[in-house]
Amino acid sequence: MIIMVAIITALGAFWLGCLLRSRLAAHLIYAVAYLWAFVFQTLYLLLASLEGGSDPAFSPGTFPLEYGLVTLGVLVIGFALVEAGHRLRIRLRHRRSLRAEGTADGGLATA
Repeated sequence: MIIMVAIITALGAFWLGCLLRSRLAAHLIYAVAYLWAFVFQTLYLLLASLEGGSDPAFSPGTFPLEYGLVTLGVLVIGFALVEAGHRLRIRLRHRRSLRAEGTADGGLATA
């Protein structure tokens, strides 16, 4: 039942790190999107459990610790993906600058 936050993490986290120049902005946008999905998903699961369906997500009278731990794990993985995307962006930009530097002086810098 962790589908919504997993989708936000899988589709958005890495690409936010790649596309945004600011690391802080990428982490903040991911956190806001994740928290929106987390609240929406929790409300959806809670309402389904209160209706008394055949397979409730949360059992009455028990604290859903596993749900909290799994969603916390997905959040941490998302922050790691944002960081990985940002590091890839920096590495690619560095390679482009080295390539441009090598062609700007006619290849003399590499000789």
